[in-house]
Amino acid sequence: MARRRGWGGSPPADDEEAGRRIIAAAVETIDRTGAVVSIADVAESLGVIRQTVYRYFPSSDALMQAAAVASAGAFLDRLADRVHGLTDPADALVEGVVYTVGEVRRTPHLGITLSSSYSQDHTGDLTSEQAHAFGMTMIRRFDVDWERYGYGEEDLRGLVEHLLRTMQSFFVSPGDPPRTDDELRAYLTRWLAPVVSAQQRVP
Repeated sequence: MARRRGWGGSPPADDEEAGRRIIAAAVETIDRTGAVVSIADVAESLGVIRQTVYRYFPSSDALMQAAAVASAGAFLDRLADRVHGLTDPADALVEGVVYTVGEVRRTPHLGITLSSSYSQDHTGDLTSEQAHAFGMTMIRRFDVDWERYGYGEEDLRGLVEHLLRTMQSFFVSPGDPPRTDDELRAYLTRWLAPVVSAQQRVP
């Protein structure tokens, strides 16, 4: 059973509910502050001691992982809305990268869906199988008929790797100051879109 203390005077009924409430508190705190949270931050927001949160999540990284999973579906829905109606691969990918880079800057836990950790020490994991799987899910939500443009499964995997490496560069070195969405869109339209267009079979 979950520990019966704190929780704003309304303790969870069981461990499953406790875990859900801890994740929800982490997501809410990240969305509100736009910053990575610690076990201490989440414990304070719930009115519990840190050991209570550690019982369910052994580290801040594990908690951020759970927050990322909980947020992934909503992010993909927002991304699909953003690129809705864009049927050309280059146009859809440029807008998708612009939106994703901006969202990760504002809500850092989303970056975990593209890696195995929010730590700068793990940016190389943007090319992991987990990142590839999420990237494939992303582009399949686009209104692009990939097969019509000549993209088979291996082509899409290669394209996703290229996009992940492109976004990695902006996560690691966003610039000083970072590009605005319009500036990033113009940059990608010039340097990413032609590469994508050159690889596709014009229907």
